[in-house]
Amino acid sequence: MNQIESWLASLSNLVWGPHLLILLVGTGIFLTVRLGFIQVTRLGVGLKEAFIPKQEQPKKKQRGDISHFQALMTALAATVGTGNMVGVATAIVLGGPGAVVWMWLSGFVGMATKYAEAILAVKYRVVDERGEIAGGPMYYLEHGLKKKWLGILFALFASVAAFGIGNGVQTNSISLALNNSFNVPMVVTGIVMMAVTAFVILGGVKSIGKVVGIFVPFMIFAYVGSGLVILIMNLELVPGALSTMFSSTFSAEAIGGGALGAAIRYGVARGVFSNEAGLGSAPIAAAAAKTDFPGRQALVSMTQVLIDTLIVCSITGLTIVMGGQYTEGLEGIALTQASFAYFLGPIGEIIVTISLVFFAYSTVLGWCYYGERSAYYLLGEKVIVPYRVLYILVAGLGAMTTNLNLIWSISDVFNGLMAIPNLIGLLFLSGVVVAETKRFELERKKEAAQSAA
Repeated sequence: MNQIESWLASLSNLVWGPHLLILLVGTGIFLTVRLGFIQVTRLGVGLKEAFIPKQEQPKKKQRGDISHFQALMTALAATVGTGNMVGVATAIVLGGPGAVVWMWLSGFVGMATKYAEAILAVKYRVVDERGEIAGGPMYYLEHGLKKKWLGILFALFASVAAFGIGNGVQTNSISLALNNSFNVPMVVTGIVMMAVTAFVILGGVKSIGKVVGIFVPFMIFAYVGSGLVILIMNLELVPGALSTMFSSTFSAEAIGGGALGAAIRYGVARGVFSNEAGLGSAPIAAAAAKTDFPGRQALVSMTQVLIDTLIVCSITGLTIVMGGQYTEGLEGIALTQASFAYFLGPIGEIIVTISLVFFAYSTVLGWCYYGERSAYYLLGEKVIVPYRVLYILVAGLGAMTTNLNLIWSISDVFNGLMAIPNLIGLLFLSGVVVAETKRFELERKKEAAQSAA
């Protein structure tokens, strides 16, 4: 077993090597330039579409199962998770404070990537046997790029990765956190996780959309609010923390000593792990949104990276660097807990623990939808119920297991493999993204003229 784990760890390092990180960031830069820095010029429109209620679009124009907001919350549910707390802490320990800067930069270009993924997901979505919307990279690879074999590869990788990175690993984090902080037996957590997961996911995407639409905003505001309290109460430390981040990234010592390479590697890798831009998972949720134009939902999806990386991850990173606990040998969730406790006392550790529980559970819900849609693409309607049942069982088993190294390694490999066919599709279909963007811009001008009339 140890030999298998060692082999998988080596394979994971190969998959997530510099070539994939360059491809991920390079695709983001290419799309950013080709779309005219859309994450800057149209960010306000995206936020307005996502969060400001407006008059319903004509029913004849709408297709989809959930609202723009619910689609965004479903995607956020899957991405705002352990990566925002554990991933940031790990990046700082392995790559230094400068890794946070590279998380920001990868997040910035990742907004354009997320936009392109969503616009293609909506454009090439289909209606399945039950009358529900199905979409994502597998569909735009088949119908847009005309490479069904790439769609099959993506769906295979995603359906397997969902059990690990989106399920067992997450429930295990919940179980360990509750056991360490409140002495809750892991078996009890496992049983509860199976029950609450079954309650939500057996209802399908509409049920998932309703649940995450309620508690995802709450959990993000609670965690970010606590972090903002720390920043405001210690405002004098913020400039120093920012200076440390940038100096450890771009100073001559960092460049000459090799620290720059470590910061780039771990900052970009953990940033992508957190916001999933380029992996192809989030557009599966975007495809289910009720919308008349692909560009409308794409702008909404783009804001996901802003919230996940440029806001939530920044709160974690600044708090850790300000507290200085990263020099004490701590790592992972223990470092984030210690940093919050450094400023807020014991309540800080409790806040992080409770936030981790909700963050990780929301990831379980979001990734179930990603996994079952991928499995449906491969095997059809008959696989959905068995997939959900197996997913529920893995949620419980993950929470009860003390060693998840094998599951983590397998899911890490498949999670990285997902990105390759998806990025190929984004690059070769970038012309379609540009054309759809222009089409929606014309629609926006018509809407503005009608409002002014």
